[in-house]
Amino acid sequence: MKFQLPQLPYSYDALEPYFDTETMRIHHTKHHQGYTDKLNKAIEGTKLSNEPIEHILREVSKHSISLRNNAGGYFNHRLFWNILSPNGGGEPEKGSEIQKAIAQKYSDFDNFKKSFKEMAMNRFGSGWAWFSLYEPTNDLFISSTPNQDNPLMDDLVEFPGIPVLGLDLWEHAYYLKFQNRRADYIDAFFQLVDWKTVERNLETARRVASMA
Repeated sequence: MKFQLPQLPYSYDALEPYFDTETMRIHHTKHHQGYTDKLNKAIEGTKLSNEPIEHILREVSKHSISLRNNAGGYFNHRLFWNILSPNGGGEPEKGSEIQKAIAQKYSDFDNFKKSFKEMAMNRFGSGWAWFSLYEPTNDLFISSTPNQDNPLMDDLVEFPGIPVLGLDLWEHAYYLKFQNRRADYIDAFFQLVDWKTVERNLETARRVASMA
């Protein structure tokens, strides 16, 4: 199989009390596993079986809706798990690159958090909220996409870019604990964000943009 379900860097109960154990287990072993399996089925026997997921996503408009949904689901969740940590939360370290980037665009962290939460709350139905790098200008921006789309899908999204942080807004990500209280779920998410990982994502995105 080309793509494998990534192991979480923490146990299913490690994000309590913000994200509950049962949701984490189901989300990872059922939903993310399902996207992984269906992605592998969609690319089996094609030239895409030798391509990294980022390359598949950048040209996903050329392929089927099934491939689009499952490639997005695979990538989006992989990024999501990695930016969460039981030792996360708070604000980025003062003087760090991610802190300076946020301050430059949004003045301070509170304004960034407010803007991100508004974007996430205004996404109708299922989808994702993103903090991404716009490659041509190295500018950072907040956006949202429906379903399992993401900013790497250049031809399919209004605001293309390289995601450095993403929040799953599908109900399966939060309904067991938060029911319809998406705002509370978003607040819980910010208690878990590992800003050092987000900063590494930003550094990687900037390297990719410089080679474009």
